[in-house]
Amino acid sequence: MVFAAHTTLILVIEDRPEMLALTQRTLAGSGFEVVAASDAEAGLAAAFDRPPDLIILDVGLPDRNGFDVARELRERSYPGALLMLTARDSVADKVMGLQAGADDYLAKPFDPDELTARVHALLRRTRRGAHETTLELGQLRLELIPRHAAWAGKPIALTQREFGLLEFLMRQGERPVSRDEISRAVWGRAAIGTPNVIGVYISYLRRKLTDAGAPQLLETIAGGGGYVLRGQPSAATQKRGARKP
Repeated sequence: MVFAAHTTLILVIEDRPEMLALTQRTLAGSGFEVVAASDAEAGLAAAFDRPPDLIILDVGLPDRNGFDVARELRERSYPGALLMLTARDSVADKVMGLQAGADDYLAKPFDPDELTARVHALLRRTRRGAHETTLELGQLRLELIPRHAAWAGKPIALTQREFGLLEFLMRQGERPVSRDEISRAVWGRAAIGTPNVIGVYISYLRRKLTDAGAPQLLETIAGGGGYVLRGQPSAATQKRGARKP
């Protein structure tokens, strides 16, 4: 599949002039439109002034840590692809970048052909889901733009964190997920400060679903194995009622 690269906007947030020049030259040579920022604040301003299709973000920025910038981009609902580009190549740094919201991680020095290939792969992945605006599971419906939840047409008022939790669970297609998976996806880190905070939010979500008239759809896996959201309650749940987190 070939994309119309000349219509694709890429923002590069990089403070080293020689690295910025190389990245711009590589991407422009592939037909992309490239804009640049040399620090975090300028990059954030550019990202929301004219949202790019993809952001290439350096970790070692002069004014802010790139991991924090990635986290803020996601918290402010930047929907595009995010590639972290950095000289820090440890596994821990890669994990931290992905947990902060990055889609991919490329260490410097990089091969220009590899950078271009990574960019194309991320754009393909992003565009496959670009038209997804609604999630449905049974009579549970989630509209991503605007952020709106409903059960059988009855609106459910959710906080931003509750919405993120419900979206993650719905995307699993009735697959059980562990607390660690939830923590990484919804809170952005492997372990959250208060061990029971996930359970608390599960309780909030259960209550709001049942208040809207839904049956017990959100089940706790026995033995602390996590949770599963179903389109309709299982026979076991109907028999014993909902477990508490």
